[in-house]
Amino acid sequence: MPIDVAVALSAELDPIEFSWASCDVQLYHLGLGAGADPMDPRELRYLVDDTPQVLPTFGNVAATFHATKAPTVQFPGIDIELSKVLHASERVQVPAPLPPAGSARAITRFTDIWDKGKAAVIWSETTVTTLDGAPLWTQRRSVYARGEGGFGGDRGPSGGGAADAAPQRAPDLELAMPILPQQALLYRLCGDRNPLHSDPEFAAAAGFPKPILHGLCTYGMTCKAITDALLDADATAVAGYGARFAGVAFPGETLTVNVWKDNERFLASVVAPGRDNAVVLSGVELTPV
Repeated sequence: MPIDVAVALSAELDPIEFSWASCDVQLYHLGLGAGADPMDPRELRYLVDDTPQVLPTFGNVAATFHATKAPTVQFPGIDIELSKVLHASERVQVPAPLPPAGSARAITRFTDIWDKGKAAVIWSETTVTTLDGAPLWTQRRSVYARGEGGFGGDRGPSGGGAADAAPQRAPDLELAMPILPQQALLYRLCGDRNPLHSDPEFAAAAGFPKPILHGLCTYGMTCKAITDALLDADATAVAGYGARFAGVAFPGETLTVNVWKDNERFLASVVAPGRDNAVVLSGVELTPV
């Protein structure tokens, strides 16, 4: 059905309550490749029992971490086939380090819906608090819905409205970021069961030579890579992080993270050197505490 902008933007979605344990955090970090060197104490900070440090990007997946079915895109004023939806951007902001275990309440609202002609860009914001109302994190997300434009709405900014573009100069640092051959199969245990990441036939029908890596996995891996290289692998030193999804990554390839120091923040882009430096993530921005 067409998007009903007025209904979607005025909708009050029901709060969602969820919990997580330290083993969920450990599994999430393993899904990002943590522990590649099991003798490195910096790697083990992500995996220690009971009290692992928590990358803020865990907040982007915590509410759906235990999902066992593919997601749907059905909300008041919005009913779109999953096959038409592409993840466009993601951001998380944390006022304090995330706890390794806890319970929370998430409230989501749609903030903008842009008409791009042949597609729509749908923005949402989720505020997450403890059950007694203390702030935990805020996440902002946009999705690109193919074939859902043309409703006469605001086109929005041409740049996509996410993080800043990379500087027009050579990067200050280049990081190699290898992807395990089985990484998509491992990361899907973090709540994203979309068969595009696990079923070769489904991936082929979608036009890919094999299943692709989850965008949020590349997103989390990049946050970890920058944190490890420039913040001494201290996840508690990250206050905010975001990126735009510009292309796909495949299990088994090695990506390059180009990083620029920009005043008090780090900007980055992620490319696939084995595919003519195809851009995978753009507009990456990490803000330290």
